[in-house]
Amino acid sequence: MPQVVVGPLLRYVDDSSASIWVETDEPCTVSVLDACARTFTVHGHHYALVEVSGLATGSRTDYAVELDGVRVWPEPDSEFPPSVIATVDENAPVRLLFGSCRTSVPHDAAHVLSHGVDVLRAYAYDMAGQETARRPTALLMLGDQVYADEPPEQVREFIRDRRDTSAEPGEEIADFTEYAELYRLAWSDPAVRWLLSTIPTMMIFDDHDLRDDWNTSHDWREEMLAQPWWRRRVVAGLGSYWIYQHLGNLPPAERATDPLLEALRSADGDGGALLDEFAWQADQDPSQNRWSYVRRLGRNRLIVLDSRCARTLKPGGRAIVDEQEWDWFAEQATAGEVDHLLIGSSVPVLLPAGLHYLESWNEAVCEGRWGPWAARAGERIRQTLDLEHWGAFGRSFFALSRLIVRISTGAGGAGRPPASVVLLSGDVHYSYLAQAKIKNAVSNVYQAVCSPIRNPLSRLLRLANGIASFGLAGLIGRALARAAGVRAAPFAWRIRRGPWFHNAVATVEMDGRACVIGWYAAHATSGDPPDLFALSREHLTRD
Repeated sequence: MPQVVVGPLLRYVDDSSASIWVETDEPCTVSVLDACARTFTVHGHHYALVEVSGLATGSRTDYAVELDGVRVWPEPDSEFPPSVIATVDENAPVRLLFGSCRTSVPHDAAHVLSHGVDVLRAYAYDMAGQETARRPTALLMLGDQVYADEPPEQVREFIRDRRDTSAEPGEEIADFTEYAELYRLAWSDPAVRWLLSTIPTMMIFDDHDLRDDWNTSHDWREEMLAQPWWRRRVVAGLGSYWIYQHLGNLPPAERATDPLLEALRSADGDGGALLDEFAWQADQDPSQNRWSYVRRLGRNRLIVLDSRCARTLKPGGRAIVDEQEWDWFAEQATAGEVDHLLIGSSVPVLLPAGLHYLESWNEAVCEGRWGPWAARAGERIRQTLDLEHWGAFGRSFFALSRLIVRISTGAGGAGRPPASVVLLSGDVHYSYLAQAKIKNAVSNVYQAVCSPIRNPLSRLLRLANGIASFGLAGLIGRALARAAGVRAAPFAWRIRRGPWFHNAVATVEMDGRACVIGWYAAHATSGDPPDLFALSREHLTRD
């Protein structure tokens, strides 16, 4: 009898339909409510995405999952409530939960001491005891859902049992099967599994989904392409991302016309070769594929940008998103009036200002502003200090800044400005809220960062990051940038709240023109499940 290996995950949900994703241990037919789908096979793994339609707007419907007619979800004697599909009501308040950077290690005392509390798991337990109406509208995972370069011990044991780890890439992830095990472990905790089954989830990758510093620079990319194991890693990383994360981001209409999904569903046997070819082409020519997506959340718009794979790294023409991606984004960002515009980028746009200018200086030096010797030294600094955010891609930063000015002021026929423009990011392993100061802006403009969900910095690294980001960088970043001839940013910004170095998740609550953001952590000493507490709640706008 078939069994569920991973899932179910509730993915795309709108006012009348929902998509439920599962991985099973053998080919079968997956049924949810009145809808069903046959699994397709990739590298010996079996997947289905069930499209449920005809649901009432603003309704809440309990659902079960059947494999070949046998009910397998919810599991018997589960401590959690039934999984629910809550369709969108455009007039209802929206609560978006978001965060990034989550390692998948056990929850015993030793791992809580080394890795802290899994705040996504703690949030799931807290949510299970709430009234249904208080649950988040959606969950946005902003990168590093899995760590391919630093897999947990359980996955390393799996790797050691199947191949010789004395050869590269050692105990890092090497192929699709190892990625599949990494995802299985990441989403198998009962509380997290229940949460993912009942809250619509959106995702985007960051570097550790493939490898630390992925696409930092042209030199980094050339160095990795020279490694004999790297092509296999990229193909497995992007292919598994397409299966486990990307497919569920898409609305049904886009999936219905997706040529790869159609090919996999109609393949006679295993479609692994089809997925591998797609993944390699997506890496070699990012302009041929778009990982970014847009989602309507009531009267608000969320645009999630691929700021990793879509990078242009050629010296003299660096961009954090390529030309095609940028044109699509600019069109989406100005497509009609909304109450709030949210822009998701795994890496922050508005870093602490000193660090931003340090990155801008470094890019100029690496591009040859101070000569070839300094350029080589600058590249070493760039990779060592992870200077790879929007500040390190000056052309893209200025383009986005000018677009934000246009939207927030209503200039250039952009229409009624939203009440807020909020940049949502992760990556840096601390959380904060920054506020931009834009002349004549009607919209309030913020950068909100929530990182990590579970992967804290050591005390020494917290101190080092605090000094570098908020101390030394602030003192020397602007001076170095001026010395290298770097232009000042189109507007200033300041850190309004934070930084916090806790494991955390955050919420953005939107009700009409009002917007409130909050960060939540968990007490490591309060038992299991640990208790949540608020780090901060801040009104970004008021109705």
